[in-house]
Amino acid sequence: MKIAVLPGDGIGTEIVAQAAKVLETLRSDGLKIELEYAHLGGAGYDAEGDPFPPTTEKLVLAADAVLLGAVGGYQYDTLPRPMRPEQGLLRIRKRLGLFANLRPALVYPELVNASSLKPELVSGLDIMILRELTGDIYFGQPRGIRTLENGERQGFDTMHYSESEIRRVAHVGFQIAMKRNKKMCSVDKANVLDTSMFWREIVTEVAKEYPEVETSHMYVDNAAMQLVRAPKQFDVILTGNIFGDILSDEASMLTGSIGMLPSASLDANNKGLYEPCHGSAPDIAGKDIANPLATILSVAMMMQYTFGLADEAQRIEAAVRKVLQQGLRTGDIYEAGMQKVGCAAMGDAVVKSL
Repeated sequence: MKIAVLPGDGIGTEIVAQAAKVLETLRSDGLKIELEYAHLGGAGYDAEGDPFPPTTEKLVLAADAVLLGAVGGYQYDTLPRPMRPEQGLLRIRKRLGLFANLRPALVYPELVNASSLKPELVSGLDIMILRELTGDIYFGQPRGIRTLENGERQGFDTMHYSESEIRRVAHVGFQIAMKRNKKMCSVDKANVLDTSMFWREIVTEVAKEYPEVETSHMYVDNAAMQLVRAPKQFDVILTGNIFGDILSDEASMLTGSIGMLPSASLDANNKGLYEPCHGSAPDIAGKDIANPLATILSVAMMMQYTFGLADEAQRIEAAVRKVLQQGLRTGDIYEAGMQKVGCAAMGDAVVKSL
């Protein structure tokens, strides 16, 4: 199993180091794991003048899976747009064809009180958000900033989806629903956007191939409201790139902290890039206080989705549950009476539980 490791920026190096401990533990247990490191984001720009350097591109194309920390930092905000860290992230997703972004939102019993919602609303919550990742307004052309005839400047972006892009991610959504509770809600803005009208039309057609799945449709503004009103009504949420970006971050607060949310971005053959849903958090970088559990849980998703090792995935998830049961908490999920630990100590505890 050849894994490309891209720590990235900010807290990325700290949280990836803890996930690497987990991978090394699995290797010591007999799995044939090879880790090779490279730069992405601001680290890529600093090292090679490119947020997605050619050396990194070569490595990730040859790898079976990619483990990523996070990208971004205040010091890069004044760079030309093509050189900014986030462009490296968009480019690697596009280059690897990672169109299906799986973002589970799971509330652990031990963290019910850490949620921003009442315990009765989130207890037992288990949602899978499937976000299309390589289309939509983030990649649409034309885009830019232009000067109109009257001399006023205008920024513009283009939202579009092709039929094939919608169909392939819809099939993934229905296949996930078949393995869960056979219930899927497709989220769009079909009352306003032509792109969303087309999205709904194609999802409705694909739904006919999965008669066992209860399919519903919801406008994104209502979906955002329903996630904080009655989140347990959802099982699988299928949506486009920009809506998925926003809704998955909203769902993170249902779980108590975005530091608990892993993600998988998959191509058509289940090769994947695995990363926590949170950002690089430059304000806490280097302080050993970041929560590494989302990154560690991303390794569990890697074992399950790319390598088909369900037992190993469950081992990692069980180890995370065990440390939570033991009362260990990083600052973002800390509550009175628990044991507050740093990033490295949390990683060590998970390894010990493994």
